Amino acid sequence: MEMTRESGSVSERGEGSTTTRQAVSKFELTVDETIEQHIGSLGFAQIVHALLVSIAWIFDAQTTLISIFSDAQPAARLISGHSIGKRNLETSALCGLDVGEWEWIGGKRSSIVSEWNLICDHKFLAALPASLFFIGSLFGSGVYGYLADSCLGRKKTLLLSCLLTFVTSLAISFSPNVWVYAFLRCANGFFRSGIGSCCIVLATEVVGRKWRGQVGQYGFFFFTVGFLSLPLFAYLEKASWRNLYRIMAFQPLVYAVLLLPFAFESPRWLLVKGYNKEALETLRKLARFNGRQIPADLCLVDPIPANDQTQPEKLWKTRWAVKRVVMVMLVGFGTGFVYYGIQLNSENLDFNLYLTVAVNALMEIPAVFIGSILLGIMNRRPLFSNSSYLAGVSCVLCAVLSLPRVINANAVSKYLQLAAEAVGFMASSTAYDVLYVYCVELFPTNVRNLAVSFLRQAFMLGASAAPLLVALGRVSPLMSFIVFAVASVLSGVLSLWLRETWNAPLYDTLKQQEKEENLERGGQTRLATTTSG
Repeated sequence: MEMTRESGSVSERGEGSTTTRQAVSKFELTVDETIEQHIGSLGFAQIVHALLVSIAWIFDAQTTLISIFSDAQPAARLISGHSIGKRNLETSALCGLDVGEWEWIGGKRSSIVSEWNLICDHKFLAALPASLFFIGSLFGSGVYGYLADSCLGRKKTLLLSCLLTFVTSLAISFSPNVWVYAFLRCANGFFRSGIGSCCIVLATEVVGRKWRGQVGQYGFFFFTVGFLSLPLFAYLEKASWRNLYRIMAFQPLVYAVLLLPFAFESPRWLLVKGYNKEALETLRKLARFNGRQIPADLCLVDPIPANDQTQPEKLWKTRWAVKRVVMVMLVGFGTGFVYYGIQLNSENLDFNLYLTVAVNALMEIPAVFIGSILLGIMNRRPLFSNSSYLAGVSCVLCAVLSLPRVINANAVSKYLQLAAEAVGFMASSTAYDVLYVYCVELFPTNVRNLAVSFLRQAFMLGASAAPLLVALGRVSPLMSFIVFAVASVLSGVLSLWLRETWNAPLYDTLKQQEKEENLERGGQTRLATTTSG
């Protein structure tokens, strides 16, 4: 860092020989160059760091998807005198019976629907908490994105999100009625929304460009672990939705206290915010853990020159960035709507709910595996769009297989529907994961977390509409699956207007990215003209 101060003093005074200035500039490297030349594109340090920050996705998945069980409608059965009927009752049949003529199977406290009788005229109240959770996540994503890019940084923002997720999750378990429960779920969604965006940015900003796609998938693997563990916890606590929340609540607290302190802050963010010494020290630690060493006289290229007195760059004041983030959010809305909608729609399949959710969770594994491989060898845009198209086709098959005449004519139709739903969910999961990595690469460091947060807002806005469609699916499964299919295909089509980013560098500022992309675009235009000529 002595070299960094010397460089600044020479620039300010206009003094020093040409030889001195050349010696100083000789050892000035960008973060990308430092990683590629002196740390390694992907080594032991980056793998451990990515795994460490990605663990938080486990309880992010559990917090997000817990409503599949806590807000589900359990089966009910008829009570005849003192005997209990063997046949489960349809929801519509309960509306015409007195309270003493039927009972909930599994106990009254197994879900919010059974505890607060959210059926018949109150059935749509059961969808309200899940919708408000995603609406809370929508607003929280923007707030956390601003905090992570401005004053707090990625690591401290992740810590704050984990602690507040613990507090609200625990408070939910003491809800006295559905209105308090819905409010706390909204708050829970708001406070947990910083986890995913900070995790993926922290994981990908310390690796070389070749491995960003694969490392970006680490978080989705842990999301799958959290998703897969949820049916197990829910089965063990199927008699009490409150106890289920209490078990889930303490996991982010343990993570924030015991594991997160060992993670690194993003050196790119530190450099952009002027913490040059801290950024270089973080890179030195990464190099040391990789068994390598950064030269003592190396200094980092400041992405914001000291003589630049302009106001800090704002995403919403940069025309190309505004267009790009709006397109990303439109694509993200449809993707989130389908991804969360298919999961929540599991209850409308003619299968055991625990088994269906477990199958969906298992399908996340090939989605992450396939996504990791394909992100390393092919363009982001066709990978995302083709995954969305496959999800749409699968939803159409689910719609056809849900027709009563098809069900009655074929005994295996329900198994075919489960298979089609599983493939559709795998495809939507792949599209969801790829879009996250895609968004990281579409924007520079000084607005990257904010852009990813806007994508999460779009995901959550789409997800907030999904529970209402799921409630409609209890009456018409055909209609719900058709809507999901249309949304998925439209998302794939809209993505065709996004820029390709495979193997592109990560830029640090909006001006830098605009300049480099314009140069690249001009080079491509000249090449096309020369070829045609």
